[in-house]
Amino acid sequence: MAEKGNISIHTENIFPIIKKFLYSDHEIFLRELVSNAVDATQKLKRLSAIGEFKGELGELKVKVKVDKEKKQITISDRGIGMTAEEIKKYINQIAFSGATEFVEKYKDKPEPNQIIGHFGLGFYSAFMVADTVEIISKSYQDDTQAAHWTCDGSTEFTIAEADKDDRGTDIILNIAADSEEFLEEARLQTILNKYCKFLPVEVEFKDEVINNPSPIWTKQPADLTDEDYKNFYRELYPFSEEPLFWIHLNVDYPFNLTGILYFPKVKNDFELQKNKIQLYSRQVFITDEVKDVVPEFLMLLHGVLDSPDIPLNVSRSFLQADANVKKINTYITRKVADKLSEIFRNDREGFQSKWNDIGLFVKYGMLSDDKFYEKARNFALVQSVDEKFYTLDEYKEYVQANQKDRNDNLVLLYATDTEKQHAFVEAAKDRGYDVLKLDNMIDPHFIGLLEQKLEKTTLKRVDSETIDKLVEKDEVKESVLSEDEKTKLKEVYEKAINNTNMHVSIEPLSPNDSPVLVTMPEFMRRMKDMQRTGGGGMMFMGGMPDTYNVSINANHPISQRILNAADDRKETIAKQAFDLALLSQNMLSGPALTAFVKRSVELIEKE
Repeated sequence: MAEKGNISIHTENIFPIIKKFLYSDHEIFLRELVSNAVDATQKLKRLSAIGEFKGELGELKVKVKVDKEKKQITISDRGIGMTAEEIKKYINQIAFSGATEFVEKYKDKPEPNQIIGHFGLGFYSAFMVADTVEIISKSYQDDTQAAHWTCDGSTEFTIAEADKDDRGTDIILNIAADSEEFLEEARLQTILNKYCKFLPVEVEFKDEVINNPSPIWTKQPADLTDEDYKNFYRELYPFSEEPLFWIHLNVDYPFNLTGILYFPKVKNDFELQKNKIQLYSRQVFITDEVKDVVPEFLMLLHGVLDSPDIPLNVSRSFLQADANVKKINTYITRKVADKLSEIFRNDREGFQSKWNDIGLFVKYGMLSDDKFYEKARNFALVQSVDEKFYTLDEYKEYVQANQKDRNDNLVLLYATDTEKQHAFVEAAKDRGYDVLKLDNMIDPHFIGLLEQKLEKTTLKRVDSETIDKLVEKDEVKESVLSEDEKTKLKEVYEKAINNTNMHVSIEPLSPNDSPVLVTMPEFMRRMKDMQRTGGGGMMFMGGMPDTYNVSINANHPISQRILNAADDRKETIAKQAFDLALLSQNMLSGPALTAFVKRSVELIEKE
């Protein structure tokens, strides 16, 4: 005869709470129920291993079946099973966790952490999608009677004897009308692939095992080849390029953490790269939002982390930060720094060949974590426009003899676009200066960091001033023009240019330098670069127009020619020289470019 009873809870509204609030995503029900079935299987294997179960284990698959006509989903296992009394104890007393009690009882035995369940609430996620839930279970213990438990989502249940020959549990969900999407095989397949792909017990759906019970992060690095790691990466990210390299994490004190982090080939889009690290707890997928566990700068890495020591909220859907999370975060940072340092020491040439991809991680880390900066400054590289690589200390040593200014500050010159800034780079080289290539999207921020960290060092973009002002020396350059001639020349150029955002000055440059140089001040350049990468300075810049310095080379023959030309020709020649300077930086376009071409033809015709 069936027994009736009431589920032991403190409120009549527990099921609506579970359905609407506890689990934000209804598909979680399948993860929870399959995880429970895996737990039951793992418990039986444990009892067999320690001699408390003497019978044959046989096949231990967890099976998921769907019957669209009956509108049922069934999750079956051949695990530890339950008696009627155990069902009443574990199922009817909400939040009394059977897994917790089991772990406590056998905590001194081998492998106590192989049990997934923790909260005792996972089973009740079934009521998010089912009108009625049935449990048919038979305990592994000899001479026990199978039991059939039924509940319709109210606090009432019935439990009766059942006919079941084999040990284990069947959970039968009679799917509600508003959840019939879960009767579609394709929908279930997607959920199983997402949450159950690496569960430690085989999971069968549509007569096929859909999971890999022994993913490589559960194995020892010494037992794995490079090809194993690459194959696993392909399994995780089927359409991605091969990773650059990887880090195998394996620590059991003071917290338990395993996993594999891959360094991908980075594209210049941060957002496309993020959320590629998957977090598991004992091989159950939890989330791919791991910002609390993984440092922000390493969110661009790909791979898997698995830790039972990361505290989850009751739905196992969201992380709750605590001391362990902070320790894991710090540990991952240190392991990444150690791995990069090891590669740099053992294979510098290979490290340099990968720098265009690695550099983004390293610079991002140096910007966001002082401890990482201290480790990384020994292997962080800068690259010259001549494609040579240096560590920070190596580069300072390389340029200090020639690139110290009159105040004994070391001036590091850099280019952000070597093609566009070619003339300025060549002018620097003519003075014996070296120029760095800092053209990465993160470099505007990295430049500021270097100035903050490197003593008596400043960085200047190679086209932000005339070369003599970039690295100011004590020697005084003489102008061939008198003060009166300089005043007249400035007036001619100001009239020809006719733009208040172009600030004209007459400079005593080398006769071999260009007749006119158009430069943007360093602070303005940096503000614009920071704006492009979403950094600070946007409020400050607001709607301010770009301003430029126009340096007229007093010692170039064209300056003398302008002064000697007829009045109606002075402005034409000055305008032509100015437009040539704009053209050299791709700053001449539209009507101004058309006028320049027309003027050029006229000047040639008159020669």
